[in-house]
Amino acid sequence: MSWSAALGLLALAIWLYLLMGRGGFWLARERDDRGRAGDPARWPSVTAVVPARNEADVIARSIASLARQDYPGPFRIVLVDDGSDDGTAARALASARDNGARQLDVVRGAAVPAGWTGKMWAQHQGVEHATAGDGPDYLLLTDADIGHAPDNLRALISHAESRGVVLVSLMAELSCRRWAERFLIPAFVFFFQMLYPFSWVADRSRALAAAAGGCMLVRREALERVGGMASIKSEIIDDCALARRLKGQGPIGLSLTRRAVSLRSYEGLSDIGRMVSRSAYAQLDYSPLLLAGTVVGMAITYLVPAQFALFGSGTAQAAGLAAWLLMAMAFQPVLRFYRVSPLWGVALPAIAGAYTIFTLQSAIAVWRGHGGLWKGRVQARVGAP
Repeated sequence: MSWSAALGLLALAIWLYLLMGRGGFWLARERDDRGRAGDPARWPSVTAVVPARNEADVIARSIASLARQDYPGPFRIVLVDDGSDDGTAARALASARDNGARQLDVVRGAAVPAGWTGKMWAQHQGVEHATAGDGPDYLLLTDADIGHAPDNLRALISHAESRGVVLVSLMAELSCRRWAERFLIPAFVFFFQMLYPFSWVADRSRALAAAAGGCMLVRREALERVGGMASIKSEIIDDCALARRLKGQGPIGLSLTRRAVSLRSYEGLSDIGRMVSRSAYAQLDYSPLLLAGTVVGMAITYLVPAQFALFGSGTAQAAGLAAWLLMAMAFQPVLRFYRVSPLWGVALPAIAGAYTIFTLQSAIAVWRGHGGLWKGRVQARVGAP
């Protein structure tokens, strides 16, 4: 057997495993609009914690969506203004007033201490404020650029109370209107599901844990038992780090949703690239060896099938074509969720190539000392090899 045939068959075997042995991640079955639980006997108290740094363009819509929640129980909002200089806090207060928010507290964030990432420090201050005195039963940890449907909190609480989970997380629907977004955003969700199959996240027998930081409902007592936000103070991929800690306290869940949506759009490929590059190398634990393995793995899994299907012959071409068809088929459920053409499935090798470049850019940024850049702050591990 030639080396090309062996490589083509390896790529095909990888895709057969991904489709049949990776928790059915590609089916996108975990949706928050399926099997909704009934209302609890008592509606517990909830406080939303929103860290915000220079979010004047989106904060009014985000706070308005929280203020309009039809939640029957006690609910308040805590906004942590993390050193904004664009009027974020003023716009948030005006939005709350205009939309009848029952209570909005604005916490002026203190300077970020050594060892903390900016977002974690802001969330920590918000959680401390929210839990002073008689703390709420639940904390809704949400980003300043997320909009919530009026029934989102009610649905989250119903799910948490009926199933006894300590963390319910929703992967907010991202903007997918521009060409660059259609090219890259569905694949972002697809790759995330591949790394963290949602069915395995919910499986107590598996150690795998993940969450999406834009919308996380957390039981306060469980968060306190793991040490609060201080337990993940230096994490860049903070949502998954928190999920790993909380899974030891009880069941967790992660779903796709249309009830929480990103209010931020991406103008072009570079905008999405910066979003991915901020944490890609951290996902690899800043390891050059894992980086090299990832590049080789991406090439075999995505690029080799297309290369052999187009330019190979014999067994290599047949295996490459079969692998390409399987990956295009696996991509279809996420493409349908984002309402984009199924033909984007054929482009997955090129899309994967772009993500490989973003990952390399992430590593280079860390090596140059400005990795994990967020809101003007460098947050990646300093001196990472």
